[in-house]
Parts: sequence; structure tokens; C-alpha cells
Amino acid sequence: MSSTSHARARRRDRLVYLRSHPLLFGLLAATRGRPVRRLGRTLLVHGPEAYREALTRLPLDRTATGTTGAAARTALGDGGGGGVLFDQEGGAHRADRRGLAGSLGGAGVEDLRSLWRPLLVRRLAPLDRGGEVDLADLARELSGTVVCALLGSGADPRAVAGAAAEAAAASVRSHLPGPRRPRAEAAAARAADRLRLLLGSAGAALPAMVAVAAVNTTVAALPRAVAWCADARLWEQAADEALRPVLADELLRVTAASPLLPRVAAADGAVGGCPVRGGDRLLLVARHAAGAHRHDPDALRPAGPAVDRLVFGAGPHACPGARLARAQLADVLGALAPYRPVVTRARVDRGAALPGWRVLTVRAGDREAGS
Repeated sequence: MSSTSHARARRRDRLVYLRSHPLLFGLLAATRGRPVRRLGRTLLVHGPEAYREALTRLPLDRTATGTTGAAARTALGDGGGGGVLFDQEGGAHRADRRGLAGSLGGAGVEDLRSLWRPLLVRRLAPLDRGGEVDLADLARELSGTVVCALLGSGADPRAVAGAAAEAAAASVRSHLPGPRRPRAEAAAARAADRLRLLLGSAGAALPAMVAVAAVNTTVAALPRAVAWCADARLWEQAADEALRPVLADELLRVTAASPLLPRVAAADGAVGGCPVRGGDRLLLVARHAAGAHRHDPDALRPAGPAVDRLVFGAGPHACPGARLARAQLADVLGALAPYRPVVTRARVDRGAALPGWRVLTVRAGDREAGS
């Protein structure tokens, strides 16, 4: 690969921010020169050590307005008083994480692989005939299939993915900097009701939360990672069984499906040497903490787990679906590698909760070409 190829990949990936979250991207880019920057009662945290410190040492209010937990509760309710994972602490949080651990651990992911690998074969078959494949649409079907399997639901995977995306778009975006969508909370509630109805979990918020998290991160991550791989001509690394998992980690690091973690301090403390008062808002910039803006993805010179895993959070509240995300992307890269795909069309999803592509169409490229 070349620096020119990576520059092309970075330009394309930057569009998902510039066209869907332009004010947020501008704010983060302008303040990334320091590990921590205070703007009034808001701290923007960019440095890796300050980021870890905020997540592991600073008491956080997981139900405060403007946090992921509050957005989840707004969209999905409080789970009958049990919480929705992102707004939990202590025993309730540990219990729900243990409940997910079996499904998202090594054995659970292998079981799920038996579902998505045949799906990949079917959905990528047009590439053999010179046709095109929309990887954003494939990601929606894949994520819905995985969610239905995790929750034991017989619902239509595409319908589940659509409802989960709608619920997130109507709630999470209303908590980010920039223009607020009118009647967002009411729209989120309606979408959550449809999602629970599809899943057969009326009154239970946790299954819906699993669906929202899994669908939105998958639909954001997979197409962006593949686009970068195609633009930077990393298919030789993707074709190598030893390098492929490392490349998947690297691509997830630079694309950072959840680039920003909004939190609120529950008590006084300090982050990166900057004093924090209880009630201060923290915008934890995962993509900068993981060096996405500085270091291009390369399986031969990876950032390493101490850095690349930061896009999944840190400490007891790190994302329980990290193993699943890495396995999914590795298998998608492995299935695509023989075709050396090139991107033929890309359209940003301006209404999504997370930066991503609404359409990302690829066709087979020159299979003889190297990286």
C-alpha cells in the first residue's frame, strides 16, 4: 500500500463526518491538539491516558442528560426498573454483562459465525458474475440476523435492523452537539415500541438495547472498514489468515464506529491533570484516543491492543460486543479478499446515529493486482 492510497481512504472516510455530523467533527478537530480541553462545563478528552482515566477512575453519572445511558433510557424506557446496561452500575450491570458474556464469548461467537458465513456467501455471489453488492445493505441484514439469533427471535432480520436504526437515530443524535431534531424523543419512543413488538419483548428494554447497540455499530463499522481497505489496497493483508485479524483490529481502530462517548462526572476529580467538577460533561473522543487521526491501519505495524481496543471503551464498562465486532469484520474481509473489490458508489447516511454509509456499493477488481 502507499501513502497516496491511505490518503484516498482517509478522504473518503472523512465524508461520513463532514456530511452527517459536520459541527461535531469541526469541534473535535479544532480541540484535538491537547489531551484535555475545557470549554465551560464541558471537557473534550482526546489523549489515550486521559481517556482511560475518565472511564476507569472518575465516578460517572450514567443516567445524566447527555450521556449514552440517558439516550438509551429515553429511547427504550428503564427496563422495568432494571436499566438498559448503559445506564447501570454495580450488581445490576455485572449481572446483565454476565448474561451477555455467554452469547458474546468465544463459543457464542463461533455459533453465530455458522449463521453469518453462509449469508456472506449468498450475498457476495453477484461479485462472481461481475455484479455489484451494497455492503451497507449486507451489514443491515447481517446485524439483524445476529441480533435475532442472540435474542431467540423469529422476527425478520431486516425489519429488526430498520427499527433499531430508527430508534437510535431519533434518540442518540438529540444528545450530540449541533441542531436538535424536533420531537426526537417521541419518534424514539415509537421506534422502540416497534422494535420491542418485533422482538416479542414488550415491556423489556434490555433486548431492545442489545438490538440497538449491535445493529448500529455493525452497520456503521463494516462498510467504512471495507471502503478503507479497498481504497488503501489492503487486500493482500486481508487475504492472509495470520494478518487478517490484526487488520480487522486496525480498521476498527481508524474508523471507530462509536467515535465519541458522552459522559457526565458524578463527583469531583481530575482527568489528564485537568480538574473536574461533579456535573461536568465529558466528551470522550475514542477515535483520537486510539490514534485514528494520526496512524494509518497496517497489520504489519499495528498499534497494538493497548491502543486499538480503546475504540471499545475501557475498564468495567468496555463494550461486551468487541469480540463479535472483530470476528464479523475479519470474516467479511476474508470473504471479500479474493475479489479485491473497488468502491463504485458511496452515499453517507445523514440521518444515522453513528457516522456511516447509507449505500456502499462494490464490484470485483483486478484479482491479480497486489496491495
